[in-house]
Amino acid sequence: MVLSPGVMTLSDIIAKTDAYLIKTYSRSPAVAFVRGQGARLWDTDGKEYLDFLGGIAVVAVGHCHPKVTAAIQQQAATLVHTSNLYHIAPQALLAEKLFHLSGGYQSFFCNSGAEANEGAFKLARKHAKLTRGEGKYEIISTLGSFHGRTLMALTATGQTKYQQGFEPLAPGFKHVPFNDLDALRHAVTEHTCAIILEPIQGESGIHPCTPEYLQGAAALCREKGLLLILDEVQTEIARTGKMWAHEHYGVQPDIITLAKSLGNGVPIGALLAKPEVAASFQPGDHASTFGGNFLACAAALATLEVIEEENLVENAAKVGDYFMARLRETDGIAEVRGMGLMIGAQFTQPKAREIQNACIANGLLVNAIGDSVIRFEPPLNITTADVDEAMEILRKSMGHR
Repeated sequence: MVLSPGVMTLSDIIAKTDAYLIKTYSRSPAVAFVRGQGARLWDTDGKEYLDFLGGIAVVAVGHCHPKVTAAIQQQAATLVHTSNLYHIAPQALLAEKLFHLSGGYQSFFCNSGAEANEGAFKLARKHAKLTRGEGKYEIISTLGSFHGRTLMALTATGQTKYQQGFEPLAPGFKHVPFNDLDALRHAVTEHTCAIILEPIQGESGIHPCTPEYLQGAAALCREKGLLLILDEVQTEIARTGKMWAHEHYGVQPDIITLAKSLGNGVPIGALLAKPEVAASFQPGDHASTFGGNFLACAAALATLEVIEEENLVENAAKVGDYFMARLRETDGIAEVRGMGLMIGAQFTQPKAREIQNACIANGLLVNAIGDSVIRFEPPLNITTADVDEAMEILRKSMGHR
């Protein structure tokens, strides 16, 4: 008998997962969710959880937001996919929306952050070849960065633990220490075409660029004729208390990549580029079969509308400040880093995974990054009351009375 997801027990799900899925994920502790609403999830046993991970910065406006749900339902009942061989109205509307939100960038749509970064690397190399001549192909990224799991994105990622076993990696990339402007400047050669940075490094423990570093990198790119690519896949769309993280720094990148929160869980990624850079791509240079289809774009449009209508940029800034203040007053936390609702707590002891597992057992979803850091990326419409509830569970999970 084939069981529907709604009636499967946790043991059913685990058995089928172990039997039929390639083992690329470590799912521990074992839990499976069957329903979500706002910042809440319910598992196969009906247990309720407060979600302060948000699908890893994906569920921007909460699980099953009525407006996003209605947009998905209506579009799914009308038309899901035709192909980019033809014009797609929701795609055009989404590109127009992002053009105005970003201050004049044109869009290419794909399905993930890794794909967005792959497109950015291709565009940077093509643009350099057209504007600066042959031999301009090198891309500089930073140690501790994370740019995706495809081969070029993996090569750009400055963490060897993700690269081991997949060598040889793609040529034409180099890594320098993060927040070290001198190292960045010395890494530039006659072959360099672009620098890629995350305004806040997410996967290595929530480490923001210093203003001097990101502003200096932008100035270096202008001086040397390089493109500045900002990977905003995790920091995009209100997450940091501004629509874009680079607004905190007063810089204008040449290319922006985004994905995670754009569709509130429906897979969509985007490469945004200044028009003069975007013009280097011509028909046939890049493509995506599913990228920018009717369903994904309808979900993204609804998500952006909710973010604006519910003032979630302001809410992320306000509630994020409150949350970070609560974390900083907690014994056992050495440092709190981040912006808005992209927050990392550095613990005084290497017990992050132990605390994460205790939080899950107590009904709070968080994410341990390494031994000492827990990452919090909840929906952008959480309240201070949600924070107070999360803090009560976190303190309990840390052993505080």
